Amino acid sequence: MAIKSLSTSTLTEQTRYSNMSAKFSAFPMSCQYLVVAGGGGGGHGTLDRSGGGGAGGYRSSVEGESSGGGASAETPLSLNAGSYLVTVGAGGATGAVAPSPGDQGTSSVFSSVSSVGGGGGAEQNVNGNSGGSGGGAASGGGSVTGGAGTTGQGFAGGDSSNHDAGAGGGGASEVGASTVSRVGADGGDGVASSISGSSVTRAGGGGGGSEDGSVAGAGGAGGGGNGGAGATSPTAGAANTGGGGGGATPGEPGGSGVVYIRLPRTATVTKGASHTMNTIADGLFTVYEFTAGDDDITIS
Repeated sequence: MAIKSLSTSTLTEQTRYSNMSAKFSAFPMSCQYLVVAGGGGGGHGTLDRSGGGGAGGYRSSVEGESSGGGASAETPLSLNAGSYLVTVGAGGATGAVAPSPGDQGTSSVFSSVSSVGGGGGAEQNVNGNSGGSGGGAASGGGSVTGGAGTTGQGFAGGDSSNHDAGAGGGGASEVGASTVSRVGADGGDGVASSISGSSVTRAGGGGGGSEDGSVAGAGGAGGGGNGGAGATSPTAGAANTGGGGGGATPGEPGGSGVVYIRLPRTATVTKGASHTMNTIADGLFTVYEFTAGDDDITIS
């Protein structure tokens, strides 16, 4: 229904507009969200035998979309006016020295919703680490398994068995690939969401590294970093996607997370001092994007 002005519209149209405004002004308000944690760092093995970092945990309540780990969208929050914590998780670092695993990413939080940081990728002959999505395992002769993902947030990392290579970190939509021969395995893909106005895939796992002369694994769709192999350098997980870092000697860090909330445009959101916040118009709603910070916001 198009209303050019209330002065020229009919009484029926004015009543409908008034009722619509009241509906979207009243607290409590329904709030959709997307909360993505920081990705895990890629493993730091010897001879590039390193697992890719797992993607940060992925939780969504956007209607018609999915959460991570094969879960359906969650129930939107019902919010009253007040203060709510928003934390954007950092990506985990790669291991400091060889051999050592990548660090777990930091959790992202909105109110009562917390997404777990991605698991770090393994160094050689070690299992991957658990997280939102699990880190990839890495083998230098033995059989090792990928780290577990968190239910409703992400998938496990891939396995590695006698292949002198690293497996892929788990992604929000699929398990990280396991090694075949001496080739680094690919990270698992992430999940797409249109909460920001266009479809963007986030929370891809990092690719596994492999011995010099072999092929490194590619990062999963959704910001996963590529693994390294010899002269091929690894890459970091993309910022604000929660992508896992690529494994190598050394590996690369995971990408930072991101938080989105969608509220009726009659609401006012005041960010905290440490927040970096952007706003996106969406009809009768406003989407708030938080790309950094750990602070309370105020909704009024």
